Amino acid sequence: MLRYRSFRNTDPPALVEIWRSRNGQPGFLQPMSVDLFEQFVLGRLYFEREGLQLAWDDDRPVGFAHAGFGPDETENHVVTELGTTCLILTRPDCDEVEVAAGLLARSEDYLRRRGAKVLYGGGIKPLDAFYLGLYGGSELPGILATDTLACQVLLSHGYKEIDRTVGFHGDLHTFEAPITRQQIQIRRRMHVNVTLDPPARSWWDACTTGNFQLTRYEIVSQHGGPSLAHALVRNIELTAGLVGGQSVGLMELYVDARHRRQGLVTFLLTEVFHQLSRQGIVSVEVQTMQHNTAGVGLYRKLGFQEVNQGIVFRKDGGG
Repeated sequence: MLRYRSFRNTDPPALVEIWRSRNGQPGFLQPMSVDLFEQFVLGRLYFEREGLQLAWDDDRPVGFAHAGFGPDETENHVVTELGTTCLILTRPDCDEVEVAAGLLARSEDYLRRRGAKVLYGGGIKPLDAFYLGLYGGSELPGILATDTLACQVLLSHGYKEIDRTVGFHGDLHTFEAPITRQQIQIRRRMHVNVTLDPPARSWWDACTTGNFQLTRYEIVSQHGGPSLAHALVRNIELTAGLVGGQSVGLMELYVDARHRRQGLVTFLLTEVFHQLSRQGIVSVEVQTMQHNTAGVGLYRKLGFQEVNQGIVFRKDGGG
């Protein structure tokens, strides 16, 4: 008989058992361990046990759903007006649709009780409280399109697809830097500064990325001055799906609005990829929104291959 309840301190082995039952499903880190789950999920300062709901069939754990929130504009406090069901995960040998529907209902109830007026499905910045490094690629993707059960249950309960993410994989062994007059001129005028383990910009930033080794790359003029563009990469050893060598995830790519469409992004990424390659990194993962046609076009131009898509779901009104 199915029953549902919120998280208890004795549950980590059950959560890991459910996660491991999805071995082979794209986007889920395997093998999962209790230590990893506690470090990347349960150890978050804003973790609330009522937000993590488990399903049991008699004494057997068969699924869980986890809900969370995002930060305010200063990224120093949690706000609850917008909430998301980050994950819905079930064992393949149970009545998956029934279990998932029951978990979603309890996740929504928790979010509403905490003040959510709009409900989302899937973790995506800024609703990225949990599972970065455990689910998806370089960033949280929403709900992966290959996660068909979660997508089906969300759609059947009033959620609508509002956007998509596109995940790319780049092989640094085959990367060829574009050689143009523009790129040669930029190289003569610009320099790339590298900062290892840059300080967190906010409390939320520290919470969500503090478990990763980060490196920040910045373009500055040879004559000094402020940063014109930057990229932030993280170690990705914990992310599933890549074999054959060390990989990194590109988490941020930004160019000052006054200097866009001048070739700086191509120059920056070329320098970043060359430096990573010299360090023994063999591949890069990156994610962008599907509607960002310029970003999608850039990664394809640089030889990156699309490897997944994620769906962002939304349900208005919280009811």
